[in-house]
Amino acid sequence: MKQSRNTIARKEITRLIHDSGVALSHAELQVLLDGLCDRVTTYRVLERLMDEGIIHKVVDIDGTIKYAECHTCTTEIHHHDHLHFSCEQCKTVTCVEDVEPKIKLPVSYKVHKINLTVSGICPNCQ
Repeated sequence: MKQSRNTIARKEITRLIHDSGVALSHAELQVLLDGLCDRVTTYRVLERLMDEGIIHKVVDIDGTIKYAECHTCTTEIHHHDHLHFSCEQCKTVTCVEDVEPKIKLPVSYKVHKINLTVSGICPNCQ
């Protein structure tokens, strides 16, 4: 029974993130899940979806962790060097994938992850 419920939670969390169009926080997902699973199960499902390359973690301008769907990643190639836009008015975080910032560091540095978040007002709030 526990495995079945976890599978239902996984499917619903995946669907919610896919359908949202913006990154969602754990708290936002819990509200949308409306009691389907507890917060620990939600965290575990999110971790599994990240490990599988289905979603990625985004930190908004206020430091809130949100989750967005991966579009160009596979389990072998997992990168998120695109821009994340955090709207100061509606608090949404959107992946802007047609912008890839270039960062040049000294040779002695090895980059594993990039988290670039830009703050402003999104087109829906203008």
